[in-house]
Amino acid sequence: MKTLIQAFRTKELRNKILFVFAMIIIYRIGSFIPIPGVDYKVIRACTAKLASSKENFIGLVNLFSGGSLLQLSIFALGVMPYITASIVIQLLRVVIPRFEALHKEGQSGETKLTQYTRYLTIGLAVLQSTTILVTARSGALFNYQCGQVIPDGSMWSLIVMVLIMTGGTGLIMWMAELITDKGIGQGMSVLIFMSICSGFLPKLWEIGWGSDGSNGDWTKFSIVAGVLLVILIFVDFVELAQRRIPVQYTRRMIGRKMYGGSSTYLPLKVNMSGVIPPIFASSILAVPTLVAQFGDHSQAWVQWINENLANSTSAWYIALYTVMIVFFCFFYTEITFNPDETADNMKEYGGFIPGIRAGSATSHYLNYVMNRLNTVGAIYLLFVALIPTVLIMALHLNTKLPFGGTTILIIAGVGLDTLRQAKAQTEQFQYAGFLFDHNEQKQVSK
Repeated sequence: MKTLIQAFRTKELRNKILFVFAMIIIYRIGSFIPIPGVDYKVIRACTAKLASSKENFIGLVNLFSGGSLLQLSIFALGVMPYITASIVIQLLRVVIPRFEALHKEGQSGETKLTQYTRYLTIGLAVLQSTTILVTARSGALFNYQCGQVIPDGSMWSLIVMVLIMTGGTGLIMWMAELITDKGIGQGMSVLIFMSICSGFLPKLWEIGWGSDGSNGDWTKFSIVAGVLLVILIFVDFVELAQRRIPVQYTRRMIGRKMYGGSSTYLPLKVNMSGVIPPIFASSILAVPTLVAQFGDHSQAWVQWINENLANSTSAWYIALYTVMIVFFCFFYTEITFNPDETADNMKEYGGFIPGIRAGSATSHYLNYVMNRLNTVGAIYLLFVALIPTVLIMALHLNTKLPFGGTTILIIAGVGLDTLRQAKAQTEQFQYAGFLFDHNEQKQVSK
């Protein structure tokens, strides 16, 4: 709160904060504007039916998109195409040497990779919008509980709706980049944060108040709110935790000047993989559920999927979810952090870890430390990801709990990062103002 008050006192920061608020308002307005060709009255009736059902996957996706998915708005795709494209481009660095070379080029290479990410985002937006419209037309998107939401099923109408939804994704991507350049925080993360919070708070309040104001339970609400607060504090603590490996640089003579001789450290986060493992695990487990929606509900395999993989409290779901989180925690860290490259860079600039020889010995040591950190990080992610399941089973709640492990990690991580950037910019402007006032006083004294 103190940081926010100080930020509003500075004109430049106040303008940045107001700009971010303006972009958020535009984003939220677009989430409620339906695309042409859909029956909005039928959609509202559909969402009301789904709100009272125990259907799991669609409700969570709608919560993550800020409620725009089930309303088939112009921003129905939200930020998911961009997130998917960013992850795919990052993973392709292992497969395509050209991408890895661009990553090593610095700012120019990252600019080129960002351009590839934009192209892939548009392609994924076309694919995802087509899939959503086809499933909405067949009724599978609303779990076959609604009437015809798209009366006109002609090819021309479908093309127009796909173009509008794809254009909405492009607009969101542009707004996110504007927030990053002219506002505070990482633009795409801020929009994800607002999408989750827009559906998160009403669902949390619904536990105590009830869907119709009469069937709530304030005891369960207090327990859920208390556990959520404790988990958020715990997540902030772990996300800030680091393993600092000391690094010593030798003194080197370059020309007539002596460089080096300093001591620093290599910061390694406990959770190097971030929120990626829960997202990957939940996305993969959602695929069989989506396939089962198109099958005959009387068939044995469809019933097995609905009982075991569509239910987040089943033993099969918990076991597969646990294995996937642990796997992706190690896998994604292996991609994003290369001990050999880090050791070579340290050796090139004359750096070494005290007690460890430079080169391959340093690489082996870093790999050993990362494996230990990944073990702790995987346990931490499992704890946070399975807390909602434990609450559902202990309090006998339905599966539409207002938060999940991914939601907690995003809210805590994005909020913490945004506040950190706001504090850094506040101190920067205060320091610049101090220097400006000091120079003015010196000129006046002269």
